[in-house]
Amino acid sequence: MSISVYTSASPAKLLLVDDHPMLRRGMADLLNLESDVCVVAQAGDGQEALDYLRDHEVDLVVLDHHMPVLTGIETLKEIKARDIDAKILLFTVSDSGDDVQEALKLGVDGYLLKDMEPEQIIVDIRKILRGELVISPSLAPILARALRTPSIDDIAGNLTERELQVIQMIAEGFSNKMIGNKLGIAESTVKVHVKHILNKTGLRTRVEAAVWTVNHLTHK
Repeated sequence: MSISVYTSASPAKLLLVDDHPMLRRGMADLLNLESDVCVVAQAGDGQEALDYLRDHEVDLVVLDHHMPVLTGIETLKEIKARDIDAKILLFTVSDSGDDVQEALKLGVDGYLLKDMEPEQIIVDIRKILRGELVISPSLAPILARALRTPSIDDIAGNLTERELQVIQMIAEGFSNKMIGNKLGIAESTVKVHVKHILNKTGLRTRVEAAVWTVNHLTHK
């Protein structure tokens, strides 16, 4: 199996946030074996992470959920509220539907369970860094129940042909810039299409749009 590598002029900078030092150390050791990612800092709780992010930029924050001081969801809320430009991965043991739904509403870039194989976490982190949404496959039934959306025919019927192209590409993990390049339109135009899609469908974020499309439109 070929594994695609995140490409950048320099390794992607990661911040690991978990209240278990051994897990953080193991994750850091695993990830630092790769040439395209680098763990630049570790934090034992959400507040420590926010303090670090106040003065430093990273490409990806890997968050545990059940932590003292601030939970992963609470930390995610703060990161979004402060407009910190970093992708967010919740890496947790929690398969609670409420946790998954809340994370998706907040615009998380990935939600992975800790029972996954070490090699897969590297693959999925690279996907997130490329702009793809990554969710543990075992969470699909939870997501299907959590997302209360209009019917397939209602959504498909409300969208233009271009909007259907855009929502399919969102589901495939393409960023707005990548969608624009593939369709030959400006990134700003893609953003307008995404806004129209969300308004027409009642979906709240592009993450919900991606999950809904994967679960419904791609199998229609």
